[in-house]
Amino acid sequence: MNTTNPIAKIAKFTILDEIRQRSFVVMFIVCVAFVFLARGCYRGNYVVNGVALDAATVVAAVSKAAFHVIAVVTMLIAALLSMRMFRRDRDGGMQSAILSKPMTRRHYVLGKVIGLWVLSALFMLILQAIVLLTVVISAGVAIPGYPVAALLCCLNLLFVVIAVLLLSLFMPETAAFLCIMGIAVVGLIIDGINALGGSQMAQAMTGPTQTLSLRKILYYVWPKLSGMQYFASSFIGGGGFQGLRSVYPLFNMLFYCLILCVLLLWRFRKEEIV
Repeated sequence: MNTTNPIAKIAKFTILDEIRQRSFVVMFIVCVAFVFLARGCYRGNYVVNGVALDAATVVAAVSKAAFHVIAVVTMLIAALLSMRMFRRDRDGGMQSAILSKPMTRRHYVLGKVIGLWVLSALFMLILQAIVLLTVVISAGVAIPGYPVAALLCCLNLLFVVIAVLLLSLFMPETAAFLCIMGIAVVGLIIDGINALGGSQMAQAMTGPTQTLSLRKILYYVWPKLSGMQYFASSFIGGGGFQGLRSVYPLFNMLFYCLILCVLLLWRFRKEEIV
């Protein structure tokens, strides 16, 4: 059989199986409803320090806020879908049925990863597309960088899917979900501390440091979920590439996705199939 054919079949089955779940449909309808309810924010009049904000400023601020909310919610949904995937397939006999066919464990794992990633990415991209269309229709303002930001944020979803699937092989599924949430929260704190430590006020108080501090080590080593999201959102405000430091979260997440995928394939080879 073609090597990619079994992977594509398992990915397609995974997507269709999740779409048929009532809970997934309910989550999607609720998210779409909230996005539509937020359209009134683009038509509001906002005043800061006695100065009325122009439409472009309001659209950029509201769009960034909507972008971050959708990205975080979609990561939560991706983690929820991934944490029970292996257990549900095992308890339902799906794993043994699939692996009894001319398919390897690598095909099965990669198919599940791709299926969950594509499904969660489509979930997020549809919501982001609704926001973009709402901006164009309600405010008459186009945001060229918004699609780029949404596509870049899909890398966070891939990390979440792979990491939760891997952790679910070592611990209860709820613990795997909480671990990923903990990684995201700790990463956000580390980024905040690093930004505070690099400010001019902090450098004036402590003086310039030449050594590699623990703060910097954690900043470069920890998975940069929040850093990747803020890098993606910079395209909404007309930012984007601002030197190698701004692009580092992209390489960090690519590295972690690759390493975790290798670990997932290695660990699943030792899993008992019943």
